[in-house]
Amino acid sequence: MPKTLADIKKSLDSHLGKRLQLKANGGRKKTIECEGVLSDTYHAVFVIELKQEDNACKRVSYSYTDILTEAVEITFLDDAVATIK
Repeated sequence: MPKTLADIKKSLDSHLGKRLQLKANGGRKKTIECEGVLSDTYHAVFVIELKQEDNACKRVSYSYTDILTEAVEITFLDDAVATIK
């Protein structure tokens, strides 16, 4: 597991354009699970383009802090075992 925000950003930068499965804390004991593609990484956030038929919204964005605090877990589907928690 990456220890710093810079390490998390570098790890996500190397996976741009790849398919992923997202598991996020939705609050009040709700968990959001969906699939999409990592489209952009910015200074403080990253953007995921979701499959349109599964979700009402097209894009979601999370901060690198969400991964560090384990509120968001990303598993890349194109790689054999590439999980970022």
